[in-house]
Amino acid sequence: MFFGDMEKLKSVIGNLIAVSDHEITQLLSDCYTVLYKRNEILSQPGVVPDTIFFINRGIIRVTVTDNEGAEHTIHFALENQFIADYSSFILKQPALYALQALEDTEVIVMPRKAIEWGYTHMREGDRLGRLIAEYYFIYQDNRIKNLYARTPKERYDSISEVFPNIHNRVPQHMIASYLGITPVHLSRLKKSDLLKS
Repeated sequence: MFFGDMEKLKSVIGNLIAVSDHEITQLLSDCYTVLYKRNEILSQPGVVPDTIFFINRGIIRVTVTDNEGAEHTIHFALENQFIADYSSFILKQPALYALQALEDTEVIVMPRKAIEWGYTHMREGDRLGRLIAEYYFIYQDNRIKNLYARTPKERYDSISEVFPNIHNRVPQHMIASYLGITPVHLSRLKKSDLLKS
C-alpha cells in the first residue's frame, strides 16, 4: 500500500460529475494505491468485497468457477476503469467472482467508507454512482447479447472495440474463454482474419 498518483481517478470523476476540490480531496482521503504483481488475486470468491478498484495501469480479469471446477473469464477491465464484484459489494454478500491481475497492475483502492461518504456528502455523489452503475449495466447487457445473439466471429470481431489491444496483453485461452469458444476455434478465427488481410 502506498499513496500514489490519483490524478487519473480525479480526471475520470471530474469528467462524469461536477465536483469541488474539497469533495474530491475528502473522497480520496480514505483511498490508497496498491501494486499487484502479475497473476496476483485482488478479490476472491467467498469473501464479502469491501472495496472498489480503479485501474491506474494494468489489466484485471474477472472469473467465475463452475460446479465442475472449470474457470470462465467473465470480464476484462483496463486502465481508467472501475472494477469490483459489484453485486456482492452492494448486497454485502460473499463474492462469486475472482479478480486477477494479468500484468503488474496499479490500482486505487476505494474502501466502502469512501464510497458511502461520496453518496452522503458529495453534491453529485448519487449521480456518480448511477453513471458507473449504468456503464456496468450496459457492458453486462452487451455481454449477454454477444453470447446469445451473435456468432463467435461477430464476438471475435468486436472484442478489440471493447478491449483495445487485448490480443497483445492477454493469453489466447483467456480470450477464448471470454468469447465462449475453444482456443482452437479462436485460432481458426484469427487465421481466417490474417488470410483476408
